[in-house]
Amino acid sequence: MTGALFGAPAGLFRRLDRSEVRASDIRTAVPRLTATGLDPLLQLDVLDGVRGPVLVLEEAGRSTRVLLGELAVEMTRARVAATPEGVTVALAAWIARRPVPDRLAAAGGMAVLDWTDARQTTLGWRVVLLRAELLVPWRPSRTATLPAVHQIRSQALGRAAGVEGQLRMVGPVGLWTSAQPGLDTAVLVRPEGVLAGMADRGVRLRDPHVVVTPRRPVACADAPVARRLVAEAADASATIPWRELIDLGWA
Repeated sequence: MTGALFGAPAGLFRRLDRSEVRASDIRTAVPRLTATGLDPLLQLDVLDGVRGPVLVLEEAGRSTRVLLGELAVEMTRARVAATPEGVTVALAAWIARRPVPDRLAAAGGMAVLDWTDARQTTLGWRVVLLRAELLVPWRPSRTATLPAVHQIRSQALGRAAGVEGQLRMVGPVGLWTSAQPGLDTAVLVRPEGVLAGMADRGVRLRDPHVVVTPRRPVACADAPVARRLVAEAADASATIPWRELIDLGWA
């Protein structure tokens, strides 16, 4: 969880605004935020530490701690308005992206494709949890055993197979969109459904490839068309031959 989570300011005047967020601003925002109603499993506390006050998040057996001073610095860098409303909204955005407890990942995690590296060159499956309209990645805790990790991933794949969506044809391209935003790539847990849907519409591919843009609709087409789609894509995308989908690992 970094300062980028607070978002970039909009407009010239916001960029010129150098107001500083202080630790005391965040401390005051915590009770305001809890008063609005949080997830019943989530508990927020501010404790006094050796290096300064610490925000502690406890949820389903997972604990996250961060110095209020560090949060204040990141908010200031992100040009968060040093007002009660601005700090509270930024704190809520940070908390929404808190680490996913193992127990919640086991209960509701779903598998989607995501980048496995910072250069965005390789795709792999990742377990995510849907919080409101936000997808938050799950990373195993230090206490998660290998069998537990395997079980959570298997359960996430099973839920992904049940994600509903819609296939529409755009010329020679089949475009799959899930009913829940961001879960489009879940369809590739059972990709044969996309080919079957295209065949029902009279399109049979000789060398099927999928075009994957994480958290965006999935395109399926013959290899030359798929490569052209990737070359023209505005976001980082990758084309994967149909036969290689089964070999994808975990992010």
